[in-house]
Amino acid sequence: MSQTNQRSNLYTTGEIAKLCGVSVRTVQYYDDRGILTPSALSEGGRRLYSEEDVRRMRIICFLREVGLPINSISALLHEENPGSIISILLEEQEKTLREELSERQTKLELLEGIKRELREIERFSVESIGDIAHMMKQKNQLTKMRWTMVLTGIPVTALQLTAIILGITHGLWWTLAIWAAVAIPWGIWCSAYYFRRTACICPQCHEVFKPKLKETFWAYHTPRMRRLTCPACGRKGLCVEVYSEPTRKENKSHE
Repeated sequence: MSQTNQRSNLYTTGEIAKLCGVSVRTVQYYDDRGILTPSALSEGGRRLYSEEDVRRMRIICFLREVGLPINSISALLHEENPGSIISILLEEQEKTLREELSERQTKLELLEGIKRELREIERFSVESIGDIAHMMKQKNQLTKMRWTMVLTGIPVTALQLTAIILGITHGLWWTLAIWAAVAIPWGIWCSAYYFRRTACICPQCHEVFKPKLKETFWAYHTPRMRRLTCPACGRKGLCVEVYSEPTRKENKSHE
């Protein structure tokens, strides 16, 4: 720094850039955008910045680091009392960053799930990876749907146990008829509810399809797979079950 600049506490573009840990180009960019105007010019026309400009530059750098856009910073710095506005903006930015973090965590869990699935596959292709990714994305919805069915079935089960106890202890076997009158419609609703919200992936042609209700109901199945015939390639074997939103046609047929 020159003696003139030392006496007047003024800094050149390069000096303020070094103090704030940014590039000279960044300082020039903020100058061009009108959010960091030099306090003076040297005899040779060089931009000179004061201590107040240094503080302003550090505020700008901080707000940029937390993700605020230039336009917001520019409007903010022209306010007479920006403190309260900065507080609100930082709170909103925190919410945004937390949402982004949550999304990244979800993607990380998806990648980890795909890696686990790939370890169990002897032969895999790009299509296989796509199938696994689709399955992992729908896993939470499928689990939620199954829990809905379990929770709605608790009262039905409780009614059944009550009917059996009353039949054994008091001979009131007619209470089983009441249970049946509730259980049968519930079973029909459960089957339709499950069928409308599930689809299957064929491991051979990778087609995502909705099997017929009759075939789904009688097919051998595990918690994650069902033995079905693929309508696209004709393969008959285990297919991976995934969650699928009901189609408009299915919704209309159940209205």
